[in-house]
Amino acid sequence: MGDNGKPDDQQKKNEEIKEFGQLELKNSREDSRIFMLTIIGEVEGHDCLPPATKTTKYEHVLPKLAEIEDNKDVDGILLLLNTVGGDVESGLAIAEMIASISKPTVSLVLGGSHSIGVPLAVSTDYSFIVPSGTMVIHPVRMSGTVIGAQQTYDYFKQMQNRILKFISEHSRAAEQRLEELMMNTGMLTKDLGTILVGNEAVEEGLIDEVGGIDRAFQKLHQLIDEKA
Repeated sequence: MGDNGKPDDQQKKNEEIKEFGQLELKNSREDSRIFMLTIIGEVEGHDCLPPATKTTKYEHVLPKLAEIEDNKDVDGILLLLNTVGGDVESGLAIAEMIASISKPTVSLVLGGSHSIGVPLAVSTDYSFIVPSGTMVIHPVRMSGTVIGAQQTYDYFKQMQNRILKFISEHSRAAEQRLEELMMNTGMLTKDLGTILVGNEAVEEGLIDEVGGIDRAFQKLHQLIDEKA
């Protein structure tokens, strides 16, 4: 607590990190104000996941992104990803929001960015992946009761097409190649899809560059300077 009984700046920072995985970096080495946003664990949608599950709640992320867009003091966004995927609609909503932000954005895949994490990783102006980072592309899955009717299959196909279209429009990967990776039967023992590690994601055109936090900051500062 500060002298006036209110939380001090460091306490506020700690609470932001603990509750939302978010932090505004005010003392930048390049005199830029960067907002760090993390997508960790599973992207939680309209249904609440068990308390023991590490999640990123889309109802926390969307208002924060709107605030950043309207905040004249924030110069750019650094997006850190280590996610197994999650709710498709919510993940796409976050990805679309990030893609529409007018300020420079850079993403960094740490650990993994699987399933709906792929659109999130490519939604920024520039993207990085660490050498050991992974990206998993696979068909849309649904949990719970599914009606075995043509309309259900059409809906699945429509959802997959939305994902493929978004990824191809925000990366160098062609939609046809992405579908081949998604429907691959030779890699995952009990499932369809493809695992890309580090430079493989760059070679496929999903990610722009292999690099870590240093390169991500350098690129973000570069984009901020170019926009100034």
